[in-house]
Amino acid sequence: MANASKDQLFSLIKSLSKAEKRNFKLYVHRFESAGVSRKFIQLFDALDKLTEYDEDLVFKRLPHIKKLHLANLKRHLYKQILISLRLIFIQKNIDIEIREQIDFARILYGKGMYMQALKLLDRIKQIAIEHHQDILHLEILEFQKLIEARHITRSRQVKNKMENLLEESSRRSAVTSHTSLLFNFNIQVHGWYIQHGHARNEKDRQALQLFYDQNIPAHGPPGKLTFFEKANLYQAQMWYHYILLDFQACRQSAGAWVSLFDESPMMREKDPDLYMRSLYYLLVTLYFLRDQQAFGRYLQDFEAFFASHSEQLNANSRTIAFVYLNLSKLNANLLSGDYISGVQQIAGILEALPQYENNLDIHRSLLFFYKFAYLYFGSAQYDKALDYLNDIILLKHGYLREDLHHNARLLQLICHFELGNYDLLHYLVPAVQRAFSKAKDVSKVQRLTLQWLKKLADLPPGQTKAAFQEFQSQLAEAMKSPYEQKALLYLNVPAWVEKRLGIRANR
Repeated sequence: MANASKDQLFSLIKSLSKAEKRNFKLYVHRFESAGVSRKFIQLFDALDKLTEYDEDLVFKRLPHIKKLHLANLKRHLYKQILISLRLIFIQKNIDIEIREQIDFARILYGKGMYMQALKLLDRIKQIAIEHHQDILHLEILEFQKLIEARHITRSRQVKNKMENLLEESSRRSAVTSHTSLLFNFNIQVHGWYIQHGHARNEKDRQALQLFYDQNIPAHGPPGKLTFFEKANLYQAQMWYHYILLDFQACRQSAGAWVSLFDESPMMREKDPDLYMRSLYYLLVTLYFLRDQQAFGRYLQDFEAFFASHSEQLNANSRTIAFVYLNLSKLNANLLSGDYISGVQQIAGILEALPQYENNLDIHRSLLFFYKFAYLYFGSAQYDKALDYLNDIILLKHGYLREDLHHNARLLQLICHFELGNYDLLHYLVPAVQRAFSKAKDVSKVQRLTLQWLKKLADLPPGQTKAAFQEFQSQLAEAMKSPYEQKALLYLNVPAWVEKRLGIRANR
């Protein structure tokens, strides 16, 4: 029995909506011969009824299909499903629409109707320009040049027409190349964060600065850049400031990224994934800055966009919206300190989560679990917090970002301390110490917290307040370093200490 995730056809069929399945059957009945159509529908229906892929059960239900022919039939069915989906998505994706028109132009050209092909290319070129489809724009120009070079079109009778075409082609070629370079640079800076995490000291800052300066492509002022050139530049700048924990500068870059969609509103519909991604990272930055007013304003923008466009979003976009919007809503509760309202959202998220599992990275699921745990911790429901923390900790470490794993381990210890499970703390602390000793990225605040949790578990109740006061002083000293600010991003230990001391914490 093959696993469903390993069978591409089965996974594709299971991803289809009712409307897409209905469209496929109409497509097959219309374009295929009757005999082949019946085989397609029978195999399609048999796979659609399975809960997981079972090839033996397929042969049992379709005995007339020979094992020798199944692979070819599945391959052809896979192709036909994609073709039927293309007919639907062409109305939603401008790049698919433009490519289809380019294909039509090639058909006309192949029929010898090159003047008609040129007229069609002229028309779709304007659509490509309006929707910032730089690569397709260049492809159209290259096709126009090919026709002009090989046929008598009398274009030179129109003043400067050929010169304008060649100049436009050169300019678009340069823009496309520069956009690609900035896209590469964006991925490189993000990759630096994935590999190294936040800057931990001055040496890290200098290394990042050198890397950034050596790799950033030369570019003019943003006002002269195209939409996607600016989008990639702003993202790279955002990641650079994020790594350095400079959230004010990070906010400016993320805000400039979001503003691109204010300047070109149609791009919200044409590239909703990029728009939602820009909103999410601006919200994350505002969350770290504790700017509750601005956070609420942009969260309303996100919710309004999803409410008005949810029906037009494809499966991938709906997954992105589910993750980014719900994480942002949970962050809103953490930001305001309204843990009870946050806890009330958990059941709905858990109910919806299985719908997106096939398209959801495991890290995203565990990030939800960490938010759940933190909300339960904030509302003093420590046992429930531990349930989600254990799910994170028991997962193989390689699947997790190191900082999320460390924060989960420390929050687990704090929950046990709050529950008075001191004997269990003595058992768990050495395991955390071993994990920290092997880790590359453990902050001074995290090590100090672990040290004090071990000490606090041994103290009689009458001495804990004085110990917390001393712990608070040491934390304050450690937090003077700007590189320790990352310790507060997902686990605000100083706020917990203030709460234990009866001081109102500013979350």
